[in-house]
Amino acid sequence: MVLAQTIGAALSFSGVGKRYGDGTEALSGIDLTVAPGEFISVIGPSGCGKSTLLRLAAGLTTATQGLVERDARSVGYVFQDPTLLPWRSVQANVELFGELNGLPKAERRRRADEAIALVGLTEFTRRRPHTLSGGMRMRVSLARSLTLEPELLLLDEPFGSLDEITRERLNDELLRMFGARRFAALFVTHSVAEAVFLATRVIVLSPRPGRILAEFHVPFGYPRPGEARFSQEFARIASQVSACLRGPLT
Repeated sequence: MVLAQTIGAALSFSGVGKRYGDGTEALSGIDLTVAPGEFISVIGPSGCGKSTLLRLAAGLTTATQGLVERDARSVGYVFQDPTLLPWRSVQANVELFGELNGLPKAERRRRADEAIALVGLTEFTRRRPHTLSGGMRMRVSLARSLTLEPELLLLDEPFGSLDEITRERLNDELLRMFGARRFAALFVTHSVAEAVFLATRVIVLSPRPGRILAEFHVPFGYPRPGEARFSQEFARIASQVSACLRGPLT
């Protein structure tokens, strides 16, 4: 695989496929472009290669076919688990990436303070992860990635383990952060409602090997009110995405 830079797209895949050493073909023929400031949701059945797509975007694994190009100079990655260091406070966890990247103390503190304020945790900077709720721990993880000032943010089902109410609240929070920073985003989820609510486009992948079955443009602008979830247009798009996931009846 070649991981290159291309002008005009935060991220693009051209004919990308991925086959693992044991012979498992995870992805095949992926053509996808993520423009700067675009929010794309990726949805598909378990094992269809969604997480592999993110790992390819981040350069954490290599494709066996095709070309991955990335113009974004900084990339943030939010995993399914918050992956916080239990012995560090919220403040110290959020400052971790800046510390690892060798940022001066004052600069990493500035970035951390700004990110913590953006996710609404300013009053919890001295707390340890075990004292926080699941939703709050995920906010810390988001804040930590935001300190990278990413032009591209990759999110691998970050809210999948949360209850529905907390999940919806964090969807709202994520869109507020997106509005404030306007990074490009590639968001993996199993939830049709979440995919439609967050995205400018929803990409549906087939069962393994993952291929793009369809894409759906979401007409709602940003900022996007929570009430959009109850509109007829939202229901129409969500129904179409669900039908695509189910496939033709046999």
